[in-house]
Amino acid sequence: MNITIIGTGYVGMANAILLSKKNNIVALDIDQTKVDRINNGISPIDDKDIQNELQKILDDKNRKNSFVATTNQDFAIRDADYIIIATPTNYDEISNSFDTNSIELVVENIIEKNNKCTVVIKSTVPIGYTENLKKKYSFHNILFSPEFLREGRALYDNLYPSRIILGEDTKRAKKFGEMLSSCACKEKIDILYINNTEAEAVKLFANGYLAMRVAFFNELDTYAESNGLNASQIIEGVSLDPRIGNFYNNPSFGYGGYCFPKDTKQLNANYNNIPNKIISSIVDSNEVRKKFISNMIIQKKPKSVGVYRLIMKSGSDNFRSSAIIDIIDYLVIEGIEVLIFEPGIESETFHNCKIVNDFKYFEKNSSIIITNRIDKVLQPFIKKVYTRDIFNYD
Repeated sequence: MNITIIGTGYVGMANAILLSKKNNIVALDIDQTKVDRINNGISPIDDKDIQNELQKILDDKNRKNSFVATTNQDFAIRDADYIIIATPTNYDEISNSFDTNSIELVVENIIEKNNKCTVVIKSTVPIGYTENLKKKYSFHNILFSPEFLREGRALYDNLYPSRIILGEDTKRAKKFGEMLSSCACKEKIDILYINNTEAEAVKLFANGYLAMRVAFFNELDTYAESNGLNASQIIEGVSLDPRIGNFYNNPSFGYGGYCFPKDTKQLNANYNNIPNKIISSIVDSNEVRKKFISNMIIQKKPKSVGVYRLIMKSGSDNFRSSAIIDIIDYLVIEGIEVLIFEPGIESETFHNCKIVNDFKYFEKNSSIIITNRIDKVLQPFIKKVYTRDIFNYD
């Protein structure tokens, strides 16, 4: 099949690499630098599996000819059998909804250039969006299929998916589901064919539940730290209950990253006038946690605070909506000098704070060092490190 992937972030690249095993792939992006990197076998995102597979494609003459990245919309769209939309949908605080303009622009282009193809939306959208989009454009070749990927493990999670969900029970949906499953390494994959709106709800409620779990263990940790208790012992005892499980329970400065902050806000917004308490509390809890962490740092009365990495977890280059950024802002308001060690930033400042990429200088000039996740480079200076990373995993 001829498959076009629009957007080359985690979702787009993971799908492109996966489906390239048995199909012709065109990856479309507006960023020429990204496109050039992909065509030269360099991943535009921090994912070792994607990087390795891109290099394999470059070295394989047969696959190289069937995998190309481009900025040319006509070339990418005109001959595609399936077009996967994986463009970003950031949350707009003013409209209280995802910004879906990028999806609509793509759909308008597709209708103009190739209205016979099947469009699969992989971008996260509000509940009810896909059906409204079909009505808006009187274009019904659209279905929604949610992604369940981790940053840094995006390709792995496509090769070994927890489940595949399609927003239709139709021939075209089943064909797409078969393409995904046949290219995966995992056997006996659960494939669920449901309605588009229910599929959209699955995505938001799944991330809402995971964010709630993060918030729960963070509030447990807040209680433990406030009362001088051993949080790790409490968490271990709680997690040994098989109904709860010993996973996804490592405290942090708050949930962050690209998905949880915006998805929980969108889920909350979808409730609108529907009675709820838990859903709205998930968003509130994360803000309370960040303020608590900030206050714990401020109480230590440091002359300067060194922030070791803005990224939320190892194996990722993303610090969008990272909880530590809000903590930095709280510290700056209190007049505390903040130094940031983040090799991923080329500029000299971030949020009015100095970027320091010389670790020796960074360590020496930081009264305390804060980090969401412990790194081995910090071990020699652990006495001056403040973190809530108890179990040393993401």
